[in-house]
Amino acid sequence: MDSGKQLTGTLAIAVFTVALGSLQYGYSLGVINAPQKVIEKHYGRSLGVWSERTAVPSENSTEEEAFSEAGQHPTVVMYWSLSVASFSIGGMVSSFLVGFVGDLRGRVKGMLMVNVLAVTAGLLMGFCKIWKPHIMVISGRAIMGFYCGLTSGLVPMYIGEIAPKAYRGALGTTHQLAIVVGILISQVIGLDFVLGNDDMWPLLLGLSGAPAILQSFLLPLCPESPRYLYIVLGKEEEARRSLYRLKGAYDASADVEEMKREKQEADKEAKVSILSLIGSSVYRKQLSVALMMHLSQQFSGINAIFYYSTSIFTRAGVGQPVYATIGVGVINTIFTLVSVALVDRAGRRTLILAGLGGMTCCAIALTVGLKLQNEYSWMSYVSMSAIFLFVSFFEIGPGPIPWFIVAELFSQGPRPAAIALAGCCNWTSNFIIGMTFPYIQTWLDSFVFILFAVLLLIFTMFTYRWVPETKGKSFQEIAAVFQKGRKKSPKAEITDTTELQQLKTSTDA
Repeated sequence: MDSGKQLTGTLAIAVFTVALGSLQYGYSLGVINAPQKVIEKHYGRSLGVWSERTAVPSENSTEEEAFSEAGQHPTVVMYWSLSVASFSIGGMVSSFLVGFVGDLRGRVKGMLMVNVLAVTAGLLMGFCKIWKPHIMVISGRAIMGFYCGLTSGLVPMYIGEIAPKAYRGALGTTHQLAIVVGILISQVIGLDFVLGNDDMWPLLLGLSGAPAILQSFLLPLCPESPRYLYIVLGKEEEARRSLYRLKGAYDASADVEEMKREKQEADKEAKVSILSLIGSSVYRKQLSVALMMHLSQQFSGINAIFYYSTSIFTRAGVGQPVYATIGVGVINTIFTLVSVALVDRAGRRTLILAGLGGMTCCAIALTVGLKLQNEYSWMSYVSMSAIFLFVSFFEIGPGPIPWFIVAELFSQGPRPAAIALAGCCNWTSNFIIGMTFPYIQTWLDSFVFILFAVLLLIFTMFTYRWVPETKGKSFQEIAAVFQKGRKKSPKAEITDTTELQQLKTSTDA
């Protein structure tokens, strides 16, 4: 039986279990948006800068207008901004530790250990009313961000290492699928008549730690990564047992032989530190591609759509913008499923190019729609269609693929450092967009998405020129693609060998 073609119950349980960490990431991304006005009111009360008595009590004022009074106070604005930003800051810091945590006790035990962070964060936010809500929520969000920074690296790393070659793309896409499902769940239960109201919002935030509890019960059932066991620890028999658990009864000799060759390469190149990887010319091409993939994901404008979709729909003349935003979440999920189905057939490079090219056209169409909607009423439909198509194209390729392609581009030695760097790049870009988009929008107004169209065009050209197809290739074959142009002369070969030896020596030291 072909060892690359098995999909077993154990493999399905392992992928589902680790994807719960990605679900928490998505939930935490989306949950903070819906109850903003309610939370600002509680912050204002706790800080002593706002109360119902100081709010305008006229008969004409609505409850939401009273809430917005609290949100206009500079101190409340500061604490609210910190509540949003602390999540990204936590992720930026912890993304550097992915390799360390993954190698410390293994991928599975690493994820089990960090669940303490998620549960702690959930409890802090769930019980935030018993003390100072602003301090409790900011602390909880920072800890949850720290957890999500780790899980956004550990999940793709583990799935990439356990997935059969034929399904590596589809299973790798489950990380992004779980993220978008998490965002959708947070949008639905964040509606004011569910949990996004005055009484229930702490529970809404606290639930972000709930998947970690379920995951903690399921992780002990998951086999450790065979690649980690064999290549990092040198435990061949344990790696074989893990392969049998993941793939059923089959001849594992081909997989063991592949890992053996990879271990020999890893022993030559050593485990590369983050600083060594940045300075290394040997891995420069792979690293450039990996970082550019993550930059294209974040600077595509997708977060501008996610964070500010409600206000964009309001400008486009939608009567109930919050439901249109949930519609975006549904489209998001559907087209991530499409990506799961296509990624191992069409290939990574094809889907990224189709996605980025489609998003470029949609960004231009959205600009035209927003600019002309006051002159032509039907332009609001152009704007809405552009938003839905923009999200669809994003989830076909640029959304899910960067998360797992980094694990494919690098062999075992530099892989943890590369995933850590790519993760930090992703979180930092996310933070920059979240903080600067309101100002860019004020500056460029209706032309804001032209900026993203230009960036998307640059990313499309880069992908066409530099990103190789990794579908169906072993990790060694992918590495060989990048080394092709490097070893034309004996001098280049000597330089590479010397540099790899120096990397090994510095690591051993």
